[in-house]
Amino acid sequence: MSNTLLVEQDGRVVVLTLNRPEKLNALSAEMRKSLHHKLMEIDADHRVGAVILTGAGERAFTAGMDLTEASERGGEVMAPDENPVVAIEKCRKPIIVSVNGLCITGGMELMLACDVVIASRTARFADTHVRVGLMPGWGISQRLSRQIGPQRAKEISLSGNFVDAQRAFDLGLVNRVVEPGELRTAAMELARDFAGADQQVVMEYKRLIDDGFKLPLSEGLQLERERVLAFNATLSPDHFERAKKSAAVRGRNQTS
Repeated sequence: MSNTLLVEQDGRVVVLTLNRPEKLNALSAEMRKSLHHKLMEIDADHRVGAVILTGAGERAFTAGMDLTEASERGGEVMAPDENPVVAIEKCRKPIIVSVNGLCITGGMELMLACDVVIASRTARFADTHVRVGLMPGWGISQRLSRQIGPQRAKEISLSGNFVDAQRAFDLGLVNRVVEPGELRTAAMELARDFAGADQQVVMEYKRLIDDGFKLPLSEGLQLERERVLAFNATLSPDHFERAKKSAAVRGRNQTS
């Protein structure tokens, strides 16, 4: 594994750290390819229940694509096995983005493809495609408007202006804002909750939300009915009794 991507496993949680802090963790070809392949490995690894994606240092999650390298490579089209957003989309394990500083352009595209975003109070977000004269290619033109509405998305993307962490939370761009010293703990606690749940259900539920979101409500509800019938047909008779006991235990622990 390339040293531009650090991999740490803590129980059933894997922490992936973009590791070019001197370059604001800019996404080089080597880093993109490493991230793509590692996420594909994680998807197939039953020992992993959740992923945290973050950046090394305090200055940036990532400043996005390494434009210096891209110019040297002549703006070549990215190979499918170098595209980390494709890998994020295909990964069935929940991915939490822990934003610890600047999250710019390609960084926002990575973030929007993930499942949950926890941001440091010092985090700042920007889509600078219009500032650098490039069109987006990793989905921000479609995902951002679906997440926060087209008018708010246009304000961010057509200005290239920065948005601070509180504004990002108010817009619905991030799930939670925490103090810098609490960022890793908050991400790890949630990742452990994901990893400690029934993994088959977690993966199927994540896929159901993602697939249903692309459909009109009536079709999404029909999709849910079809998949729950197919899923329930695979369950043993005593599964529901175990589920009932598990829910009771967790309920007592949550309220005690």
